[in-house]
Amino acid sequence: MVGRSMMEGPLVARGREVDDDTASRILDVAERLVQVRGFNAFSYADVAAELEISKAALHYHFAGKAELGLALITRYSKRFAEALAALDVGVDDVPATLDSYVDLYLDVMRHGRMCLCGMLAAEYHSLPASMRDAVVAFFDRNEAWLATVLERGRREGTVRFDGTPREEARSILAGLEGAMLVARTYGDLARFEAAASKLIRELLVKDLSSLGPSESVGPT
Repeated sequence: MVGRSMMEGPLVARGREVDDDTASRILDVAERLVQVRGFNAFSYADVAAELEISKAALHYHFAGKAELGLALITRYSKRFAEALAALDVGVDDVPATLDSYVDLYLDVMRHGRMCLCGMLAAEYHSLPASMRDAVVAFFDRNEAWLATVLERGRREGTVRFDGTPREEARSILAGLEGAMLVARTYGDLARFEAAASKLIRELLVKDLSSLGPSESVGPT
């Protein structure tokens, strides 16, 4: 995968190192708990016990669970955006870019976790409004990025699909998130890999010479 792993946390800024490091460690533990259990299945007591700090220390950094949840989404979204930006710079062709995008999800699953926002989406209606908005924004940004990549691939003649790039982007995103859930249910990473591979391979134009005279790789 190009760029930093999605499992890597943010760098600690200079100044307030102790406070920032504690907040970062809180987020690290809470993120893992959400990705493995779900947002409603962990408490401040779980985080405090694992870090061997008081619940008061957690409340000092994150006043309530809603604030902690929003901070988790913000950090995760930032890392994901950085990973997408790295793909834009580091990968030349669209098929390879799509493969690398899949690798972002695969990297998370290899660590025994789920996409943070995918897990939160399953609990969407029980989340605070601020978190719901942030989850939607995460998916919107992913769809927009994918649509741009797909539009470029269609223009270059390397991918082919019906409908608009945004519609196809939604299908890919939904397919990947759904494949993660099913693979997790079976405890079988290969299920995700097979589903994701099929999802991407069906887009690829393997041989332009096979197109008939009335066919086009782009919109008419």
